Amino acid sequence: MTRTAQIDRKTKETDISISLNLDGTGEAEIATGIGFFDHMLEGFSRHGFFDLKCRAAGDLHVDGHHTVEDTGIVLGQAIAGAVGDKKGIRRYGHFILPMDDALVLCAVDLCGRPYLNFDARLQTPRVGGLDTELIREFFYAVSYSAGMNLHIKQLDGSNAHHIIEAMFKAFAKALDMAVCAEPRTADVLSTKGSL
Repeated sequence: MTRTAQIDRKTKETDISISLNLDGTGEAEIATGIGFFDHMLEGFSRHGFFDLKCRAAGDLHVDGHHTVEDTGIVLGQAIAGAVGDKKGIRRYGHFILPMDDALVLCAVDLCGRPYLNFDARLQTPRVGGLDTELIREFFYAVSYSAGMNLHIKQLDGSNAHHIIEAMFKAFAKALDMAVCAEPRTADVLSTKGSL
């Protein structure tokens, strides 16, 4: 059984459509209007082995904030929808990813309780057409929409491109681990019996 979700969200600021297959091969079709953001989402798809289609039309004449944040909201909703009742999955995932000078830690708990701990030192205001301050906004939106506890910590690095790319790839690897099957349980991995 493949775990998929299709989410569409339209506001006065953005029109976003995402389809996600957690059991894919890493195929991506991304078009957000922000080239570097597209590149990051493609990396997330490839390194998590998620099939991801994302089309986002936003008010880029204002800036990229609404497009990036709302894409995070929709991706979080898609993750929650695709993972379903969470029975039989590992629930937790973690990864430390190196990329040249950058080293990033990511840890995920699909607990149903949203929380973001984001610790990074991005000294460049923009990478390509993306404001670097929007990286935190994106992951905040994903964590709250998906109902996940998400920790992202920059352990080392100075190049903003490398640091951000390491974040997206580490998140992909940690999420892939969290949604993988845990053969030792058929229920949810919780002493409470539900997540």
